[in-house]
Amino acid sequence: MKLKLLFIAILLIVSCAKKNKTAEVSAVTQQEIIENEIISDDFQLEVYDYAGLEPFLNKKDDKIYVVNFWATWCAPCVKELPYFEKLYSEYKNQNVEVVLVSLDFPHLYDKKLKPFIKENNLVSKVIALDDADMNTWIPKVDESWSGSIPATVIYKNSERRFYEQSFNYEELETEVKQFIK
Repeated sequence: MKLKLLFIAILLIVSCAKKNKTAEVSAVTQQEIIENEIISDDFQLEVYDYAGLEPFLNKKDDKIYVVNFWATWCAPCVKELPYFEKLYSEYKNQNVEVVLVSLDFPHLYDKKLKPFIKENNLVSKVIALDDADMNTWIPKVDESWSGSIPATVIYKNSERRFYEQSFNYEELETEVKQFIK
């Protein structure tokens, strides 16, 4: 009888210990989920279709606009982003505004795009373009655009240049300086 009671007591202790471990794992998992939600909900990502994006491509207010089309999955795009950030930081007082238009897939905004923006401390204006009708809006950005990225539009009022290429900082700065008068 004592042996049976001892056996039952050991089973209870072991099963309680397993339940506690499960509870601890559940608590950690819930905490990670909450932290991930905080990271992804830390800021509001502006998402537009082409009609909503179009005003960013046609402002007439004597500012120089540098509008870069990119995505987190595009290695050349990611490589050149620091040059756009540097350009913005060095020329924002000279009426230069940088707009980074993400072409990331909408289902990845919270999982990839928002964390990427936060991890890379992007300070330029970042917006997402969610418009599946590429054949309509790509030629509206520029008739010569094949649709590949990175691509950049630099404009001031009605003067406009389109670049379907990657930039290093010196090349980007040279192009922007042509608009500064």
